[in-house]
Amino acid sequence: MSRRLPARPNLEHLRSQAKVLLAKLREGDAEAARTFNDYLPEAATLSPGDVRAHGFRLADAQAAIARKSGFAAWPGLTRHVDRLRSMEGTWSFHSLEVDGAALSASMLTNSSLLIDGDRFRMESPEATYEGIFTIDVEQVPHHINIDFIEGPEAGNRCEGLFELDGDRFRLCLGLVGSRRPEHFVTSPGSGHALEELIRKHHARPPAVDGGTPCGEGVKPPFADPDAAFECLLTPTLRKLQGEWLCLELITAGTPMQAAWLPFGSRTHTGVETKVVFGGQTQIHAKIRFNETPLPMEVDYYNLVGKAKGAVSLGLFRWDGDEAIFCIAPPGAPRPSDFSSVAGSGRILSRWKRKL
Repeated sequence: MSRRLPARPNLEHLRSQAKVLLAKLREGDAEAARTFNDYLPEAATLSPGDVRAHGFRLADAQAAIARKSGFAAWPGLTRHVDRLRSMEGTWSFHSLEVDGAALSASMLTNSSLLIDGDRFRMESPEATYEGIFTIDVEQVPHHINIDFIEGPEAGNRCEGLFELDGDRFRLCLGLVGSRRPEHFVTSPGSGHALEELIRKHHARPPAVDGGTPCGEGVKPPFADPDAAFECLLTPTLRKLQGEWLCLELITAGTPMQAAWLPFGSRTHTGVETKVVFGGQTQIHAKIRFNETPLPMEVDYYNLVGKAKGAVSLGLFRWDGDEAIFCIAPPGAPRPSDFSSVAGSGRILSRWKRKL
């Protein structure tokens, strides 16, 4: 069954729904009778009059609410909501391991996970992620599915496992494009991340709404951007093919911590480029160059995230064997130089080929 719970589900509210449903049935409400018909097997073949006369009780109304919400029975619904409420609060990262490589403790001090009901916001130096998650506590170990609504991974989903022990929270996630892990372990090339968190505050964090779904974004300046970016490999694109390691990354004037840089990579495959940090996709775009001017002009046709379908304009140059990009946010003019200052929204990055 698919889950159809309201945002930030509350058990008292669900109990109240069941009481109201039963009261309306006893008052002769036709819609209430149809709810019993649709979601309670014992009432499936009864006429509306027979449903009212059957003598259904509160437990039956709760069962109908549970099935309407996507659960087989009321106890499963209560376990689900109780577990969600027990996950609420503000969490700090105790450890993080990606593809078998552990991040140093100093890299985690400025990262936190905020949970309110089934909504979350993850704040970290490289990006802020917001979204909605669903859990299945009937599975052992428990399953969790995370849908990213806002941030670099907007529109993507990752699936994983979780366990909660008081104020300690452990997740093993299949990063986007990877399968759900079977155990709480990662290894090189697994595409899995193992996170251990400690709760700092029990109170529901303010302003955690799961983010704003992607809209149409900035309209690209092309009638057919897909066709415009299906170009032949130019000399620069051919030279960029393969995997690159990050030497420097500055976003709107803020440099990425040096300790994070080794966990970033840039891969060029044909006309597509993908930038990944800590297993999370920051950029996935089709790319094309105008190699006539100096510095060269580069255009990104964004394939994921809130900028999906929009075009970002930038500059590119070689510095010896290093590749340097300066990219403006979607809808902004092409940069006139290789700078990234506060408020510009520009991303300045420097890369070397992985040997």
